[in-house]
Amino acid sequence: MAKRVAVIDIGSNSVRMVVYEKSSRFSFHILHEAKSGVRLSQNAYKNGGNLQEPAMQRAYDALADFTTIIDSFKARKVLCVATSALRDAPNKAVFINKIRNSLGINIKVINGQREAYLGAIACANLLPEQNNAISIDIGGGSTEFAIINKQDISSTISLDLGTVRLKELFFDSNEIESANIYIDSELDKLDALNPSTMIGIGGTFRAIANAILKNSGYPLDKLHAYEPAYDDFSSILYKILDSNNGNLKKLGIKESRFDIIKPGALILLRVLKRFKIKELVTSGVGVREGVYLCDLLRNSNDRFPRNYNVSLRNILDLHTENLNHSNQLAKVAKEIFDITHCELGIDKKYRYELSTAAKLLFCGSTIHFYSSSKHGYNLIQDTLEFGFTHKQITLISTLVKYAKRKLPSSSHINEFKPLLPDVKTLNTLNYILSLSIALLAHRPRNIDFELSFSNRKLLVTSKKSMYLARDGVKALYEQEYFSIKFL
Repeated sequence: MAKRVAVIDIGSNSVRMVVYEKSSRFSFHILHEAKSGVRLSQNAYKNGGNLQEPAMQRAYDALADFTTIIDSFKARKVLCVATSALRDAPNKAVFINKIRNSLGINIKVINGQREAYLGAIACANLLPEQNNAISIDIGGGSTEFAIINKQDISSTISLDLGTVRLKELFFDSNEIESANIYIDSELDKLDALNPSTMIGIGGTFRAIANAILKNSGYPLDKLHAYEPAYDDFSSILYKILDSNNGNLKKLGIKESRFDIIKPGALILLRVLKRFKIKELVTSGVGVREGVYLCDLLRNSNDRFPRNYNVSLRNILDLHTENLNHSNQLAKVAKEIFDITHCELGIDKKYRYELSTAAKLLFCGSTIHFYSSSKHGYNLIQDTLEFGFTHKQITLISTLVKYAKRKLPSSSHINEFKPLLPDVKTLNTLNYILSLSIALLAHRPRNIDFELSFSNRKLLVTSKKSMYLARDGVKALYEQEYFSIKFL
């Protein structure tokens, strides 16, 4: 696979392009992203689905600029897919041939089931693990659904429910009741499904979730994996349907979505009424990521290897100078946790976050050595994304920020209280990580000591003096969890 790949998604409402770069076999990051709301399907549904010349020209102009961007990044592969607008258009060949002949872009028109699969496979690989979840991707011309159980995808379905389609067929003439009947008739095709979690893909869901996030005082500024409360989400859907443009702006909806947000909100409301949804999850990934992953993972059944995390691997690839030391820190931290957590009353589920924090402890030093903790904290909050919950991200970044000689501040704990464990757990994890750093202060090629624990006493046995380790342990803040003795 090429190191740099561009993915273009031609939708009914927008054309989008992302340039990805690999940092190792399965690890990647985004180099650039571009979007244009060309409204390719504008006035098509009033004209037998035929694409109109002004809309095709807007899309052509945007794609022409995309090719310039792709060339600037020297991407060696371009993957371009088109969804509902071209799928439904009797005159699609005119547009496809023009783009291929003039711009050199080969457009692959995918069917609705494939579109549903691509969005779902992105969620299955890049969101925290989900069970009995239904993904919903509301586009301009269609809405895609799939059932996700861990990494298994099933029941991929595409319905003719899109924001632009409903706008032109019903909302422009204020036939809202007819829109309800039409939506429910399409949703009847989902009767065999009974999901408990909804994963929102695409602009409509993200716009609504983002409005809730921005107005709720939520402590983490991250939309991917954000879980809006059901009541808050349902409430804002009703408000959107009853709002004029001025009130939509107050709710946090962008002006570019004013004319299509109501059809999208109505689709979501009808879906919520149909299913007994208990949890909502926002996905920052969708069809574009699915296209890229199916290319990247084509020899592994479109799935990452077991226990592999792409965000973690990418930070290690780009921002960790000494992987051996990072792995040693994680190993020692896990060993201390394993022999102490029962007696200390710490839930074993925090072992993973502790281990991850240990691996990423020095990632900030590639930016500036003397402010490594600060930069590591910011780097983790921003880029440790795929596969992690917001609680995990907050805990891991906090441990990195406060490791080595100090406790998390009360102001930090208060700011992130909804996402952090109790203070005792947080401080204990912080101390274990700080202790691991001290014990490895001499940076051995191989771990040269053994640990044991009983009666709240940690014994460190080594044939070496461990002079720096002893000094490091003495410098740690006083705690009441256990004593430490070198043998």
